[in-house]
Amino acid sequence: MYKYIFIVCLLLGGLGCTKDLDKTNPGYATLDNYFKNSTELLSGTNAIYSTFHASTLIAREWFFVHDLRSDDVSSGGGQLEVPRGQILNGATTADNSVISSVWQGLYIIIHRSNTVIGSAPLVTDNDAVRDQCVAQAKFFRAWAYFELMTLWGPVPMYTQVVTESNQFQPRAAETAIYDQIIQDLTDAAGTLSATYAAADLGRVSSGAANAMLGRVYMQKGDYTSAKVALSKIVSSDLYRLVDNFNDNFLEETEFNAESIWEAVFVDKGDNSFDWGGTGDGAGNAQSTIRNQEYCPLAWRNLIPSNKFLNEFENTASGAAKTDPRYKWTVYETGDLFNSDADVLTDAMQNGNSSIVNGVTKKISWRKFMLIYKQSLSTASYHPGGNNQRIIRYADVLLMLAECANETGDIAGAVSYLNMVRDRPSVAMPHYPTAQFPTGSKEQVTKAIMHERTVELGDEEVRNRDILRWRKMGYFTTDPISYFRKNRDELLPIPQSEIDNNPALADGGISAQNSGY
Repeated sequence: MYKYIFIVCLLLGGLGCTKDLDKTNPGYATLDNYFKNSTELLSGTNAIYSTFHASTLIAREWFFVHDLRSDDVSSGGGQLEVPRGQILNGATTADNSVISSVWQGLYIIIHRSNTVIGSAPLVTDNDAVRDQCVAQAKFFRAWAYFELMTLWGPVPMYTQVVTESNQFQPRAAETAIYDQIIQDLTDAAGTLSATYAAADLGRVSSGAANAMLGRVYMQKGDYTSAKVALSKIVSSDLYRLVDNFNDNFLEETEFNAESIWEAVFVDKGDNSFDWGGTGDGAGNAQSTIRNQEYCPLAWRNLIPSNKFLNEFENTASGAAKTDPRYKWTVYETGDLFNSDADVLTDAMQNGNSSIVNGVTKKISWRKFMLIYKQSLSTASYHPGGNNQRIIRYADVLLMLAECANETGDIAGAVSYLNMVRDRPSVAMPHYPTAQFPTGSKEQVTKAIMHERTVELGDEEVRNRDILRWRKMGYFTTDPISYFRKNRDELLPIPQSEIDNNPALADGGISAQNSGY
């Protein structure tokens, strides 16, 4: 290494080369000279959002990781890339590029959040902006750790800005991580704005913080505390179920009354996408590739699983009514698209077929797809601007149903379930039904499992539902076909983290998860 530095010195003609290389550009922003006012702190906060909706997270790899670890999806065909196929089939290795990207993206979120939180005491020109920035940063730090822990279990925990190359942290116990997440979300919920003006739509709100608190407490097994947090959302009267179920997935109906938190994407109209980026830069594409990955007219890398498709109530299988949510969740051969000007055919859909109610046909995802207003030629490649809904009010009601059921209020649980089924465009018969009686906690649990599947399918919640219900012993047969106990509950710690973090196992927790 030193000989190369010497050569550079000779080329530059500087006998004092080492001294010059040690100099710092006085115009370069550092923690010592930046984040001194509310404008700069807000810029740091906005940088958190940039990473949040970048391709390493919400714009691509985040939805893949969650979907691939659920039973909502199947492979669309041989076009599915090897790293994604590994996760779908339970053959994930520690060097898997998809999980490494998500791991890295989440720790960038944490680093940027810590930077905002740690710099806030220096900001005195606008207390209101400062406090909102800190609350948003705490929310995202909590969200990132919740993502990490539910995917990988114990992970290194950083709550201060890393400024030196030797500040490695070991894997922390899940109890410690939960404590930090709950504290951050509690702080955020008490400070964040409840609503925002049009220019700030997409920023996290107090409702989003309470919804995340509910998710966290449920995953922790504390249903009483989860109910308290989730009930605050209902009592706020800020949210309601929209009449049209499909409005939750269309570009024209973003930020509707049901939306509690969504990631913002923008379609520049030039088919650009920031592959592998962190979302930074005003000129970078701010689109999502989801429309391309799942679209029936494009790559179609993942399709609905047969198990998922056959979960919907249907008169063909003895139900009193066929669930309308089926047609708003998936496209199948014969459906109209492109503003109802074109008919979807088998030939248009690349890859595998599905079997639903005994009939073989091509079926693809509809949620978040844009072909409802696109032609075949436009849809063949088009990263989109359709916002990703992360949490919506229907999910809150279904979480409350689970909380009620787990705390002995069976009637309350059934009431919450029926609220979701009462949506005007759905109007499914109330529970109990012939297929789903609700006379006991166990029967209501099955109804909750069913309702969450058909209402929230492919919205990246099923993976955590499986983790929670598996831990509670609610499956007679595991929903993941390849599942091996004490291995497949978690992903492998990325090999890059094992190679680069010498302190990873210093806390008494093995550097790698069991079975890998």
